[in-house]
Amino acid sequence: MRVLVLYAHPVETSYGAALHAAVLEGLTAAGHTVDDCDLYAEGFEPVLSRDERLAYHTAPDNQAGVADYVRRLQEADAVVLVHPVWNFGYPAILKGFFDRVFLPDVSFRIVAGKVKPALHNIGTLMVVATYGADRVRAFLAGDPPRKLATRMLRATIRPGARVRYHAHYDMNRSTADSRARFLARVRAAAEALK
Repeated sequence: MRVLVLYAHPVETSYGAALHAAVLEGLTAAGHTVDDCDLYAEGFEPVLSRDERLAYHTAPDNQAGVADYVRRLQEADAVVLVHPVWNFGYPAILKGFFDRVFLPDVSFRIVAGKVKPALHNIGTLMVVATYGADRVRAFLAGDPPRKLATRMLRATIRPGARVRYHAHYDMNRSTADSRARFLARVRAAAEALK
């Protein structure tokens, strides 16, 4: 299976980097073909420009600045997101990826006024996220990143696709043991990805 890994953390020595490495190790051990998209390392520009917004509904012109990322997304059988949750949202660089790459005629089509998923090539979505807040606080805030993944992103991929959400909550009070357990769980989940 060809797996696109979207990684969004600016610090190479972070726990997020360790999770990213665990995902890559698990996917490689399982024999998957991995397209590792480290958004910071690749210098992805997250800001949707004026010209891009004006061309947003005009395919394929809307893909002009992100054609390689569109190609990589459309070639994937699965997508794995690895990111921290900041202010109950995605890091800006990852949000910008969705704004600039999940375009009309890429992630969705408008047919007779209704939005239809277009990423039928993606049969599995896995998310690995870390939160500073504990699970209760995230729940009370509505846990937007979880909802975006399990509802909005799910609505753009193949109907009935598998979606797995792995979160380490309460990183502010995490322990070496809790981090090690989660790291092992993430590696195992990546190795078992189908």
